[in-house]
This record gives sequence, structure tokens and C-alpha cells, in this order.
Amino acid sequence: MAGNKSCTIVEYFGGDDGYRCGYCKNEKGNFSHGMWSHTMTVQDYQDLIDRGWRRSGKYVYKPIMNKTCCPQYTIRCHALKFQPSKSNKKIMKKLSKFISKGELPTGQDDAEPMDSVCGEAGPRELSKVCHAEVKCAAVTDIQKEVAECPAITEVEKEAADAAPTGSETSRKDQVSVLDGPTTATPTKQGIGADPSRPPCRKAKDLRKERRLQKDQMRQQHTDGVSSIDSPTPSTPTQTSQPKTLEDFIYESFPDNSSHCLEVRLVRSTPPSPQFTASFDASYQVYKLYQMAIHKDPPDKPSESQVRGWGAEYSPDGPEVGYGSFHQQYLLDGRIVAVGVIDILPTCVSSVYLYYHPDFASLSLGSYSALREIAFTRQLQKQSPKLCYYYLGFYIHSCPKMRYKGQYRPSDLLCPETYAWVSIERCLPQLENSRYARFNQDPDAGTTQRSTLALVLYRRAAMPYAAYSRKRKGSSDETEVQQYAGLVGQDCAERILLYRA
Repeated sequence: MAGNKSCTIVEYFGGDDGYRCGYCKNEKGNFSHGMWSHTMTVQDYQDLIDRGWRRSGKYVYKPIMNKTCCPQYTIRCHALKFQPSKSNKKIMKKLSKFISKGELPTGQDDAEPMDSVCGEAGPRELSKVCHAEVKCAAVTDIQKEVAECPAITEVEKEAADAAPTGSETSRKDQVSVLDGPTTATPTKQGIGADPSRPPCRKAKDLRKERRLQKDQMRQQHTDGVSSIDSPTPSTPTQTSQPKTLEDFIYESFPDNSSHCLEVRLVRSTPPSPQFTASFDASYQVYKLYQMAIHKDPPDKPSESQVRGWGAEYSPDGPEVGYGSFHQQYLLDGRIVAVGVIDILPTCVSSVYLYYHPDFASLSLGSYSALREIAFTRQLQKQSPKLCYYYLGFYIHSCPKMRYKGQYRPSDLLCPETYAWVSIERCLPQLENSRYARFNQDPDAGTTQRSTLALVLYRRAAMPYAAYSRKRKGSSDETEVQQYAGLVGQDCAERILLYRA
């Protein structure tokens, strides 16, 4: 990224051992490659997810598609072309009814999946991370090697010189977004007609006036508050035209609504003051969610899930910058759900969504996806190439995970050529086979594997060939070849592969 000369450092783990699948419950049928990322640039992660990788905290994994029991295909939605379906509108209307009238639906909607929108991280990811942290060198040791590596210290210095300072840093690091349209304040009790006051006005006119006032207030947000998650005022939708996604998401409510919903965007890495101040409340919701939805024991939930990538800024990027964020959903000032997202050069990637179990009937997993699509559209106005919304993995072999294919138009990533193919073309193949190559071009194929990986060894960055000579014929050539083939040659030549 322009103005950000940081680097990516990873440790690679093979994918030979099978582990329990969270979808079909096969005890040894789930296979994936994994890497622990000590540092990661947003461009490198963008390139990795475009080759089928995905993160859980700082653990990055890639399913072995032709071997694993439930193949997981990367899916992306064309956010700008998205139109809410009938079921999408039903979910948004349900939440609006709850806010305005306080009516909490009983039970869970049939359209709501058993899991959050992007909660694929299975037991193996968490256990592997714990093992990796013991097996790999301490983070402080890695940072020391980076600091003493001449090539890296030079780019770190450039990044420090280019970093925003003063009020600019404060403004960007303290990103906090409040959605005004869903905010409602209690109505004061009236005391009867007052002849000294103007005559009564129609409720419709009053609502319109309040809506205009709120739009003006959102535009005037300053002192570290950005309005990026709020829509710019637009002309009223004609009654003859269908309501847009934004019409539903940013709906205004009467002042006497039963509840107030706010959505706040806070940077998680490095943690902004708002993130730090609300961490305990957010983490408690996460623990309740993991125990209720995933049946985890009380001592299992780990705060490592909130880890992500550091902040990066670019002249042609969004005002809030790139990196990892939390979208906090506050109901009457209380956090009830959190959407973990990454803002990357060409997309918003949904990492995880957790919510308070008491509100499971509101279909918050599906609602958050709609909200994040609308957010992607807002970011695209500032950064034109940021136009996709990644929902994680599409798992056709698991019926309850097929709902991600409802956010259209969308594409699936071909597991062999890494080309994007419309989901409509992919589904007939997936009906016949769990694993499928979507790209029908017989001449298209993956890049030939090579050993042109960049290695971090003894505080120095070097090509693998130089590392091999220093090690006097290293025995890990096969593993490094496998790694280079999985991440792609471009990433292999940029990313530092840590070797002890």
C-alpha cells in the first residue's frame, strides 16, 4: 500500500493430519494447510483470500479442497449490484418491528442458519493456534529479528516517516461510527394544548423534519467520529420504485420507538480507545455466544479471535483506512452483537459475527451481512476499487451453510485456477460432486511450483536458494515448494517465510 512499507512474516504448517469437521461431524475428515501470521499487510491478505485462504484470529488456513470432507469455496458478492430478496426484506422488517414496537419474535427464523455469517473456524483452528504458539518462536524474538534485518528496518523507517501524525492520527485511529437513523429518544409526556404554541402539524411532516435534522447532525460529526457508515442524504425514493437496501438499513423511526439501535465501527488492531473501553462488554457477549451456539465450555473462548491486521492508509483508500475492525451493535447502549471485519484493498471481508443468545430470533447473522453490504457500498464511494463483499466460505455439502449463496450476484473461487465463476454456473456441478473445478478452460491451470520463496533466517531476508546454501542443503525444500504453490509466486516472493 502507498505510504505503508510494512512486511508480512508467516510460519507455515503442513496439512497432513485430519481433524474433526464442524459441519458433517466426521472425526478425521477435515484437512487444511495453515500458517501463523506474525505480521500481515492488507494487500498480502487480499491476495491470499483470492487463493482460498482465510483467517481465524492470526491463524490463516486453506482447506485441501480435493481431500477434505466438506469443501469450502471462497464466495464474494458484488455489493454494488446487490438487490435485497424477499427473505432479506423480511429479516430487515423483523428488526425494524422490534426497534419500533419492542416485539421480540419467538424462536429462531427458519431462514437463519445455525451459525453466524462467517463462523467457519472449527476446533482445529483454535487448537492449532495454541500448538503453533508453543512450537514457533516467541513473537518478541520474531520482532527482534525483524528489527535487526537491514532490509526490513529500512522499510519500517519509511513507514514511520510516512505515518500520519498529530490530529490526523487521532482522527483515524479513533474511528467510531454511530448510525443516527435508528436512534430514537423517549417522548416527553404532553400537558395539553397550549394556545401560545404553533398549531399542531401532521406526524408525517414532523418525521420528515426530524429525519432531515438527523442527516444534518451526521454530517457535522467531528472529534474522531466518522460518518462513513451512515448514508449521504438522498432524494426520497419514489413510491413506484422498490425500496433499496439503504432504505431498509437506514430507516428512520418515531421518537417513541421502544428501542434504540446504534452501529459503531471501531478499529481493533491497533486497538482504538473505543475498542479498549468496550472490550470487556464485547468479550462477554462473545463468550455467551460460543457457549450457547457452539456449546463451548466456559474456559474455552479466547480473546485471540479479535486479533487482526494493523492499520494501513492509502491516498486512494477509504478515510477509515485498511485493516481489522469491529462493528458493534448497541441496543439501548448495550452491546448485543459484534461483526468482525477486515477492510481490504478491493473488499470488505466478514471474519466472524457473534451475538447475545437472547436475541437469536432477530436473525442477526443475516442482518449483519446486509448491513456489511451496505457498508461496502459506502466505502466504495471513497475507494472505487473496493466493491466486493466476501462472506467467507460457501459449503454446498452442508445445507445449513448454503444460505450464503442467496446474496447475489455472487461468485465462487475455482479451487484449481483461482478464477472467479458465477455461482449460477457452479451449482449444477456441486449438485453432482462435492468437489468441482469451476473453470471449464482446459488450458487454464495453477502456476508451477518453485522454490523462489523469500525466507527470514537469522535476522536476514534472503531467497530460498541462499538460505539453502547457508543450511548446507536444507531438507525442507519439499515443504517450501508446497508453501510457494499454495500462496502463489507473487506472495512467495514478498512474504517472509520464517525459518528457525
